[in-house]
Amino acid sequence: MPLDLLSSPSQPRPDTLPGADVPGLYVHVPFCFHKCHYCDFYSITRQSPERMNRFVDLLLCEAEMWTAPDAPPVRPRTIFFGGGTPSLLPPEQMQRLIGGLWARFDFSDVNEFTVEVNPATASLKYCAMLRECGVDRLSFGAQSFDTKELHTLERHHDPDDVPRSLELARAVGFSRLNVDLIYAIPGQSLESWRASLDAAVALGTTHLSCYGLTYEPNTPMAVKKRLGLVRAAEESLELDMLHHARRRLTDVGIPPYEISNYAAPAEECRHNLLYWTGGNYVGLGPSAASHVEGHRFRNRPHLGEWERAVESRELPAIEYEVLDARRRAAELVMLMLRLSRPIEFDGYVVRTGLDARALFADPIDRLSRAGLLRVDEAGFALTERGVDVADAVASEFLAAIA
Repeated sequence: MPLDLLSSPSQPRPDTLPGADVPGLYVHVPFCFHKCHYCDFYSITRQSPERMNRFVDLLLCEAEMWTAPDAPPVRPRTIFFGGGTPSLLPPEQMQRLIGGLWARFDFSDVNEFTVEVNPATASLKYCAMLRECGVDRLSFGAQSFDTKELHTLERHHDPDDVPRSLELARAVGFSRLNVDLIYAIPGQSLESWRASLDAAVALGTTHLSCYGLTYEPNTPMAVKKRLGLVRAAEESLELDMLHHARRRLTDVGIPPYEISNYAAPAEECRHNLLYWTGGNYVGLGPSAASHVEGHRFRNRPHLGEWERAVESRELPAIEYEVLDARRRAAELVMLMLRLSRPIEFDGYVVRTGLDARALFADPIDRLSRAGLLRVDEAGFALTERGVDVADAVASEFLAAIA
């Protein structure tokens, strides 16, 4: 038997999972009016009102499966609607979806409810509807404030759409707002990255996400790179962009709390912190992932296949696996290393029942001597040098339990 897996049924059911509290709820809305060339999140275009109506019907059916008597109790404290473009759902369908989830799950402890919104389609009426439905945080995909770079990414909005969208959101009462940016775009210079970052800072949001462009397999952007139609940014330039973002945003009071995410004090994305600290969450919709106490799987990344499974009253799950204690412990380090705060030795024992100093004595020693980890009696974290090679550092901890 592989070290990282225990014997498990080939197909999960909510009533066969551990009865642990589930504080995270993710909803994947797959509809987009255009598929951006760099994006590997599951999405479809050419959707019809009828298809959207059916989608909401089936999403609520999937949610209903998680209310079975022996299912783990889904009591969300954080909710995140991602995509795709959730704001493409017509207002009446979005209201019906949120109301239907509210009727099925206990929302009394929700302390963060995020919806992703496309800057090109934001309207005062739509933002007001979301606020009235209990949404308290919006995330806008700006990606760049340079028109040429937006064209390279095939983003269908103008730089001016972003401040306009934030103004609308604030007008109806939103104060927790995030803006996404991408760096290392083909043709992007350090100067243009600085300009985009400055434009985002000027918006006065409490949270920014800055992601290095990745060439995911089989995306149009990856194909263009392979054919020589675009040239990836040099690694040294990408690192310069990362370092500039960390310095600049720290200087304005929005320091990094995770490798790609920056926030004012107490304004971190609580839902994503749940992921990075190994918490439990349920994902609804095609391609959405779920994790309950080491049991993890994702939904089928195909709308038709997802629909057929839900209609049959089956979880539309694939890639179901159950991690053993050592694998879970290693993956928790992999996740938490992304955070700026240290992994505390005492807290780690409480979470896993294992002593990180004993389990990972070799990688902790080697990586600290290499200047990639800072270690003290309380715990350990990446150094600034370690942030540059975070994935390689994390792999050392996984290798230690192989």
